[in-house]
This record gives sequence, structure tokens and C-alpha cells, in this order.
Amino acid sequence: MDTLNDFRIKQKKYMPVFPKASGKPTIYIEGYPCEDDEPMAETDFHAEQIITLSDQLKRYFAINDLVHIAVDSFIYYSEGDITKCVAPDIHIVFGVEKYPLRRSFYTWAEGAVPVAVFEFLSDSTAHLDREKKVDLYMTEIGVQEYFIHQPEMEKPAEFRGWQRSTSGSYTEIEPDAEGGLFSNALNLWFRWKDDLTTHVRLLRPYLPDGTPITTSMEEQQFHKEEKQLKEQEQQLREQEEHLRQEAEAMAAEEAERRQQAEALAKQETERCRELETELERLRKQVADSEDGMP
Repeated sequence: MDTLNDFRIKQKKYMPVFPKASGKPTIYIEGYPCEDDEPMAETDFHAEQIITLSDQLKRYFAINDLVHIAVDSFIYYSEGDITKCVAPDIHIVFGVEKYPLRRSFYTWAEGAVPVAVFEFLSDSTAHLDREKKVDLYMTEIGVQEYFIHQPEMEKPAEFRGWQRSTSGSYTEIEPDAEGGLFSNALNLWFRWKDDLTTHVRLLRPYLPDGTPITTSMEEQQFHKEEKQLKEQEQQLREQEEHLRQEAEAMAAEEAERRQQAEALAKQETERCRELETELERLRKQVADSEDGMP
């Protein structure tokens, strides 16, 4: 089976369906700061987690031009009030054009709010992420789903999520037996796994049937391995064809030798018959000559 083609079929099958937003792409609005002089990620653990998950999400939603995914970018959610802003680690918006890239996201200008937000816990923001931001995202901004995750393996595992109902209230998402959470908004599973090389507790997305969404590097490695496998299969086919041709040639040679042997045997049999006939003639000739003697 063509694994890549199989994934693309599933990708289209599971891709969420949503309407186009009422606004228009807005790169920047004067008077709304787009920078706060803060680093994108507080630690290497957070950077690894943010880069990995954003890469997977961007690759997965790349087939839909109406999905905007941003990393550590301001979301302004109240026109005229620059204090009404937040910069989540990752946020995803449906219904708005992917390009052009924005300096910040303005909900009133775009006519949409994020469907999902991810925050990765750090010592300085964990209490805000667990408490104040839950209500801010779910109630004040109107985000459909909000997730928090602890990426540092040395710290206790913590992966939680909340989802908003049509009435505006929200509830915490129940994890499955393995601690995974299903995102109804994104139609994806999210599970974490310890990476012993980087010591990062990586949160990763999976299709509803459990198929993992790979990173760009994993995809490149997959293509490399798939190419090597196809080359090995081609070499095996060529070797098999070569062996088949050799076997056919040997069979043809054997058939020719058998035919030659049969021809020689036939010739030998005929020669023996001729010799026996000649011998019988000579015997008769001798006998006749002995009978004619006085």
C-alpha cells in the first residue's frame, strides 16, 4: 500500500468542515503593538514542543487555505482596547485565509476567534494558564477549546483541556485511559510521549483512527526510507528477473542437451541395428559358402 497516499485520503476524510469568516485578512492595525520584547519560548523544552506541534499542525492543515495557525502571536479581541490581548503559544483559527501572514490577529477585523489554543506550562505562567486563562479564553474570547501541557519530563505530567458548549459554558475534557484528549473542534487526538533524547514530554496530534501526524523531518526520513525500500524492491525484482532468465537459459541448455543425447542415442541404436544386419548377412554368407564346399 502507498502509505503517503493512504494518509492523504484520511487527511481529506477527517478534515473539519467550517464556513468562511465574515471579515478579511488583516496584517496590522496601527496602534496595536505586535511585540512585547519577550522571548518566544522560555526554555528549550518549550521551544522544542512549540516548534514540533506547530510544524505538525501546519503540515496537516496545509491542504486547507482557510486555516490560520500562529505561534506566540498577539490576539486582540476587543476593538479599541489594546489591553484586551493575549499571546498563546499556539492558536488555530478556522475560516480565515492562511495568507498573508499577520503581525497580530484582530478578531473583529477577521470576523473569527481561535477554535483551539495551546499553552505549555512554565514556572512563571503555570498558575495563570491553569486558572485565569481558562475563563479568559473560553468565556471572554469565545475559544472553542483550550489545552495546557507540561513539556518538561522532570516535572509531573499535566495535560488538560476544556471545551465550550453552544450555550457559552465550558467543561473540562475527559481523558481516555492513556491520558489522551480528543479535540472535537480539530477532529484530532492529542497524546504525549516522553522523548528520551531531548527529555521533552512531547504532545503530538493523531488522526481519529490513531494515525500519527508526522513532523517535516520525520516526513523527510519517511520519504528517504520509502525511496530506499523501493530501490531495494527494484533490485530484488531485477535479481529475480536475472535468476529467472538464468533458469530459463539453463532449462533451454538442458533441453538442447537432452535432445542431442536423444539424437545420439537414436543414431547409436540405428548403427547397432545396421551392424547386427551386416553381421547377420556375413554369418549367412559364411554358412552358404560352407554348404557349397565338396
